[in-house]
Amino acid sequence: MVDPKGYYTIKNSFNQRHDRLTASMEDYLEMICRICQEEGGVRVNTLARLLHVRPSSASKMAGNLKDAGWINFEHYGLIVPTEAGWEQGKYLLYRHQVVFDFLCALNENDDQLAQTERIEHFLDRNTVNKLAALTKKIKKESFS
Repeated sequence: MVDPKGYYTIKNSFNQRHDRLTASMEDYLEMICRICQEEGGVRVNTLARLLHVRPSSASKMAGNLKDAGWINFEHYGLIVPTEAGWEQGKYLLYRHQVVFDFLCALNENDDQLAQTERIEHFLDRNTVNKLAALTKKIKKESFS
C-alpha cells in the first residue's frame, strides 16, 4: 500500500516547508546579497536585468521581501539586506555554491548553473552540508 503522507507534487512539496521564503524569494534574496557583497546595494533595474525579469516584477518582489523583513528598500532607492536578510542570504549563496561545486565535480565540467538553479531550492541544510562533505571527497579522490 502506498503511504498517502509521503508524496506531494512539486508545488505542494514547497507548501510543506516551514520557512517563510518561497523559491522565487530565495532567488531574489540570493542575487541581492551576491550583488551587495560587491556593490553595497542594488537598484531594481539591475536586479531585474540580472534575473531576466521585468523591473515591475523585481519591484513587486522587493516589496514582498521588505514586508517580510529580509531587505530595506525605498522606492527608486537602493535595495540592501537587513541583518536577517544577510544571514539568510549568506546561507543561500553557500547552498548555491555547494550544489554548483557538486554538479561540476560529478559531471566533470563547469557548465552546471542552470541545473544548480533548478535543484538548490529542494535541499535542506543537513543535505547541503553533507553534499559539501561529499564534494570534498570527490574532488580529493579525483586529484589523487
